[in-house]
Order: sequence, then structure tokens, then C-alpha cells
Amino acid sequence: MSGDLRTLPVPEGLSGERLDAALARMFGFSRTKAVSLVESGAVLLDGHLPAKSDRVAAGAVLEVEIPAVAAPHVTPELVDGLRIVHDDADVVVVDKPVGVAVHPSPGWTGPTVLGHLAAAGLSVALGGPSERQGVVHRLDVGTSGLMVVAKSEAAYSGLKAAFKQRRVDKTYHALVQGHLDPLRGTVDAPIDRHPRHDYKFAVVAGGRPSITHYDTLEAHRYASLLEIELETGRTHQIRVHLSALRHPCVGDLTYGADPVLAQRLGVDRQWLHAKRLGFTHPGTHHHVVYESDYPDDLAGSLEVVRQKT
Repeated sequence: MSGDLRTLPVPEGLSGERLDAALARMFGFSRTKAVSLVESGAVLLDGHLPAKSDRVAAGAVLEVEIPAVAAPHVTPELVDGLRIVHDDADVVVVDKPVGVAVHPSPGWTGPTVLGHLAAAGLSVALGGPSERQGVVHRLDVGTSGLMVVAKSEAAYSGLKAAFKQRRVDKTYHALVQGHLDPLRGTVDAPIDRHPRHDYKFAVVAGGRPSITHYDTLEAHRYASLLEIELETGRTHQIRVHLSALRHPCVGDLTYGADPVLAQRLGVDRQWLHAKRLGFTHPGTHHHVVYESDYPDDLAGSLEVVRQKT
């Protein structure tokens, strides 16, 4: 299977970085994939085969042969607990349960939102790569709540632009450890892949601009319930920003949550729910807003917290 040859100069901001780190930053690879490409001979630095630890200089030319990867196939499969909140000719709004991916991806063998829509006989827009056609935004597998999928080509283009231009209202509720000070605020901190752990992200100087607004709805003895508005939509953004504040989502062990507290509250995933979604409907051009109740596991743990106050 042929690959994609990419030729790019090293930007000034990465001068002096290790080659594997520079590749990860420039191409969005994991550090592991960057090392693998270097060691397989798929990378040339100014025409020569480099080592992964070589330092790069600004203006040096990187030639990278990126191997093609077969797109995972969407398998039609109805998903227990996935609720269709709204459906028309342009969009379908779903309430996604935990443990469900939005679309197929390498290594994921579980249920997907697109698989459910296909099994339910709902067609989606053809925009985007084949394995995620119609997808204009995503939720983590471990996050429940609302998301919209485009069904018409016009809706796909309109919603993609709306998300890019930050014209979509995305409201989440999160139960976090402790009490934030101040109780209401904004986190404006850039996010990129974690420098040491490929599977997660972190606040990193020079990362992508990321802005999260939060407001405390309830403050209890061990935890606080927050309402969160996203101005940007980076991968794991809420989880990364709350962890950086030293108030991770309850149950989010990947980002530093206390496993003992999670067990006491009966939480076995991050307490994070996409509560409300508002956007200008691409067909009617009216502003629409959809809301989702907490799933049983999150509602139950919140009641435990309230009783312990």
C-alpha cells in the first residue's frame, strides 16, 4: 500500500529539538510512531538518514514517507442506550452513552455512533474520510452526552464551519475533586500531546490555543459540580485543563484523579457529560438547543456526593 511523501522545512520554533519530538509536533504523530518512522528509514533530514535523537535546525528539510493505513469499516450495529434526540433531513442529534466511540478507528472493536445510525437506516453526509463521514465533532469514548452528525452535504459544510468559527454552544457538566478558587473562571492554556505519554495530552508551551470557561454549580465536601463552556474543542480539553488546575474529573484516573474517592462514589469513568448543545440549524437557520439528562451512573454518584456534605 503506497504512502504519502511529505516534505517540510523545520520551523524556527522547533530548532534544537530532538528529531522524534519535532516529527511528533509537526505532523501530529505520537512519539512512538515518530520513532518507528525514523528507525524504518522513512525519514530523511537534509537528504540523509538520521537517528531519532538527532537535533534539528531551523530550515532543515524533512522528507517523511507516511505509510497509508486502511480506513476501518463502519459496521452497522444498534447500540444499547444510544438515544436519537432529533432527526431531520439535515442533521441527527444523538445522546451517546459511555463506552461508545463516535466512529471506527484502528484498534477499536467496540460500538460506534455511526454504526448505530447505519443499523437504524439513517444515512449521513458523504463529507469527511470514509470511516467518519458526516462527523463534525467528537466525544471521547468515556464521555457521555450530546453530539450532532450531519446528514446532508450542506449541513456538513455549515456545521464544520460553525465549529471552526466557535459558533456552536457546547456545555458540559463535570464533577471534579475539591473546590476551585475562584469558583468561576477561564482556563486559557495551550494543549498538545503529552511529552512523555503518547496516549494523553497536556498543557504544553507552543501547543494549540485552548480556552475553557467554568462555573461552580454545587460545592460539596469532597467534590464540586461544574458547568463548563468550551470556546475551543481540543482532544481531552476539559480533562487536561481541570487536571492542570489540580481538580481532575472524579474517576479520571488517566489525568490524576484519586482512585479511592472514585471507588467510594461508585465512579468507574471520568465524571463528564455533554449536557447541552446549541447551534444554528443549517437547514432552517434557526437557533436550536438540545439537552441531556445525566445517565444513571453519574446521577447516582452525584447523589452520594450530596449526601456526604
